[in-house]
Amino acid sequence: MTQRSSDREAIEAEIDRIRSLGLDGLRALWRTTFRSPPPKGFTKDLVARFICWHIQEQAFGGLDPQTAKVLDGFARNGKPPARRLKAGTVLVREYQGERHTVTVVPGGYVWRENTYASLSTIARAVTGTAWNGPRFFGLRTRRDQSKVPGKRSAADPGRPRRNSPSSGQVQP
Repeated sequence: MTQRSSDREAIEAEIDRIRSLGLDGLRALWRTTFRSPPPKGFTKDLVARFICWHIQEQAFGGLDPQTAKVLDGFARNGKPPARRLKAGTVLVREYQGERHTVTVVPGGYVWRENTYASLSTIARAVTGTAWNGPRFFGLRTRRDQSKVPGKRSAADPGRPRRNSPSSGQVQP
């Protein structure tokens, strides 16, 4: 359903009116709109934004359920949702001169004509050591993982470690 231009103009006029209100007027409008006082820490700008968003939500509709779910998960976990790979995506990694191609399928990942449940299993088969599969295939960086700084696995080909901060010798 398309919104009539007169309705849009009326909503824009109401938003302009709300933005011109003082803090006391905004608080009174909040109480009548939401039937509760606004949070004490809200600034004039924030109170006005919430009221204006509510008006637009009522007129044009709110968030779709999928977006609301993503935002709710982000708010609860404090980090963005995990990246999902679509079936058909092809991951390529060259390791020790050999190219490894993995295709994402609905049941997992196909590598060398076998289906695996996780990228970590494939990374372990390729390297012979324990690896984080998404990291091995370049889907995650060190910063994405909550690791303790200075600690890394023996399989990590990152920067070489030093014997001591002052020695200048690099360990193999």
